[in-house]
Amino acid sequence: MMLNINGPVYNYNEFINWVETLVNEGKTSGHRQTPELLGYTALNLKRMSRIFKTTVLNDDLKQLLDQMNEIQKWYVITEAWCGDSAQSFPALAKIAEESKGKILINVVLRDENPEWMEKYHTNGAKSIPKMIAFNAQGEEIFTWGPRTKEAQDILLAWKANPEGKTWDEFEVDLHTWYAKDKTLTLQHEITERLSQLV
Repeated sequence: MMLNINGPVYNYNEFINWVETLVNEGKTSGHRQTPELLGYTALNLKRMSRIFKTTVLNDDLKQLLDQMNEIQKWYVITEAWCGDSAQSFPALAKIAEESKGKILINVVLRDENPEWMEKYHTNGAKSIPKMIAFNAQGEEIFTWGPRTKEAQDILLAWKANPEGKTWDEFEVDLHTWYAKDKTLTLQHEITERLSQLV
């Protein structure tokens, strides 16, 4: 069953509007307010807007969404400064939009909800975004995140053998992969999970 939620719960558009307010005020979300995180937040706002506008869902996924006959509630654990979330959350929101009301998407803020992060950690790490899908009865039906398998493999390979690359250089590699992938891998992974339910 779903855990209690502390703090606000946003839908996608509300989250975007809130992040825009944060950027205008020179702030970010969460406990840490550093110049780096403020910069990431401003960059993420631009990324999310662009990715939501340009994401085109594949035919298999659209067909699955048409076949859905039960409401799903998707809860995305994230923060405004998270670069992986900025690459993935707009595509999840686009999937929800295409479902014509069958998928309801909500944001749970990581730092305000440690119980959620404790339950949905990734190998002990508080990695975000993490999406948890529930049926209309509040039963968990699947999870996704914090990245596609390919993006996670890029991260793990760098951690195992940085080859002299700094974190900033690694980030360029990872976000270049995201740009080339155009959310197709994420769509495939969500299609696999939904196909087991339809």
